[in-house]
Amino acid sequence: MEPITLVVDKLKGFAKSSQDFVDGLVNRRDRKPIEILKRLQREAFSDLMRLRDRQDKVERILSYKSSAGSPFKEVNTHVRGEVDVSGALLMKDNVDQQDYDAFNRAGMRTGIDSRLTFETTIRQKDTLVAEFVASQKGQGYLGDDFGSPLSLAKVLYVANVSDWFSAVAVPVGAQCRDVGVATGCFHQGKGLTDFSSFRPPILNQHNGSAFGLMVSKSNIIASLAQFASGLGKEPCADGIRNCFSTFGQVVCQISEGTKLSLMGLHQVPRPLGQQFRFGALTMPVGILKLRKAPKTSVEASDPVGINTEERVSAGSFAVMLESELDESTRIGGWIEMKNSGPKHLQWAVSVSDSPENEFGWGLSLGGILEGPTSWKHFQAEASLRFNLGKRFSLQPGLVYIMDGNARLPIVMCRSNWSL
Repeated sequence: MEPITLVVDKLKGFAKSSQDFVDGLVNRRDRKPIEILKRLQREAFSDLMRLRDRQDKVERILSYKSSAGSPFKEVNTHVRGEVDVSGALLMKDNVDQQDYDAFNRAGMRTGIDSRLTFETTIRQKDTLVAEFVASQKGQGYLGDDFGSPLSLAKVLYVANVSDWFSAVAVPVGAQCRDVGVATGCFHQGKGLTDFSSFRPPILNQHNGSAFGLMVSKSNIIASLAQFASGLGKEPCADGIRNCFSTFGQVVCQISEGTKLSLMGLHQVPRPLGQQFRFGALTMPVGILKLRKAPKTSVEASDPVGINTEERVSAGSFAVMLESELDESTRIGGWIEMKNSGPKHLQWAVSVSDSPENEFGWGLSLGGILEGPTSWKHFQAEASLRFNLGKRFSLQPGLVYIMDGNARLPIVMCRSNWSL
């Protein structure tokens, strides 16, 4: 029996050792994936720590470079392009000098006007604008001149100091609207002529360089600006090349969507004996002093006794009322007087409805008075507006002009394409 028992014990031992060997292999296979995952986790953690250290080094370098206080850090520049084309067809066989003068007084500017605007945001609240313009408008009948090349027309910087105070500097190409209070109707679609543009001509005048201040309180906004013409190439609005102008505007919010604006412009030209050109952005100190010109024989015989300084100074005063009836319908009117008197008065009343991506229309009446009962100029406009998307519009219309003995019906078409 002993040999049999010995054999059985050996078989049991072999079976037990085989089972232990198999169990060991299984346990190793189950333990290996866990160890692999733990190793990968340790390697990934070390990689993340190295990346974090590199990121911290890059952030320290960038913060060191920006610590110099550059005003152009994190700037955001927007580029806008605009092409405006206007054409007119005079429904008259023979055009004489009266018709020509009536056409000019109607404020029609036909031709091609291309505009490229760069607008940069500085310090998150200030704005720097540079505008380049190539224009053919105002070049004459069937102009032999093909217009001006693309050139710098305006440089403007707006500093929003606080919620109620801001400053504007326009070293090149300043207009009164640049330093005035922007209102909703300013951004409305353009009319066929200057009379239907929802703003008086005083806001479109070019006056060289300017610096202005603007304050706001509750429902009232006021702006005051000083212009200096003759520091560049453009003359004053009335053709005088060297003059100083002061512009002021007050806008009152009467009700929701309704605003009343009062504005004035006073121009003081330089004496005739100081019309020397020293170069752009250069002027003598003596230009800041108001000097009376010596009396001449003509002045001595003048019964009124007005000196030269008072005679050549000029000014304009305008009142504008505008109202937004809804998101697309606007009505507005303005009156402008020259030299603060009723001898030369311009006026206009306009209504328009221009919804986006839809059909629109516009009506306008305007004219010029010379005295209480003398109607020098009167015109009526009616136009349709087709908005083909947000970037293109087509505006055909009719304009009828009565100017003295001249009667001038005109068919106009204006298209605007923005980029």
